[in-house]
Amino acid sequence: MNSGKVALGVVAAAATGAVLGVLFAPVKGAALRRKIHRMSEQEIDMIKDKVTDVADNLSQKFGKVKDSVTDFAQKTMNKTEEVKTAEGN
Repeated sequence: MNSGKVALGVVAAAATGAVLGVLFAPVKGAALRRKIHRMSEQEIDMIKDKVTDVADNLSQKFGKVKDSVTDFAQKTMNKTEEVKTAEGN
């Protein structure tokens, strides 16, 4: 299983648990709405942080793959030139 999916599942479960806990708590409507609003802002911030982390991780991995492909292509081009030079002599 992908760690991103696991993290998303944990965040979704935490959000669901928090909302259910708040909804079943014995508080008045206005206080409950304020509490839900605060909790949703916290969850949104946590999700934004997680998305940013995943995006940064993917960007780093893409950079490494790009560098590897570039190095491989350069080495292949150099070897091709060497073979052409050797055949030309």
